[in-house]
Amino acid sequence: MEKVNLAAKFGLFDEYWSPKIVGALNGQHVKLAKLKGEFVWHHHEVEDEMFLVVQGQLTMKLRDRDIVLNAGEFLIVPHGVEHKPVAVEEVHVLLFEPQGTLNTGNVQNDHTKSELEEL
Repeated sequence: MEKVNLAAKFGLFDEYWSPKIVGALNGQHVKLAKLKGEFVWHHHEVEDEMFLVVQGQLTMKLRDRDIVLNAGEFLIVPHGVEHKPVAVEEVHVLLFEPQGTLNTGNVQNDHTKSELEEL
């Protein structure tokens, strides 16, 4: 059992849209990611996802509205809900989702990361 320093972990990588595993519990992964630009529209068939903004501002586009998240705020995207994360400037997020969740959900493209690095 070790404590995790989020700032130190974020300092270990620079690439965007490439989640890193920093913890696991009860079949869930705790992941960190740096985001910048626009991601792809996607959904997850069975997995809910939690996005906690640690630094910056994230806009979660939904088909019927946009939700803006600032540092210290989180959003749970239920499974089946199509969404598209957008970060105008660099954003640091903590993700909490079931192990094996693909970052692009039902979409397979250049952003898909099937093997995630553990920090």
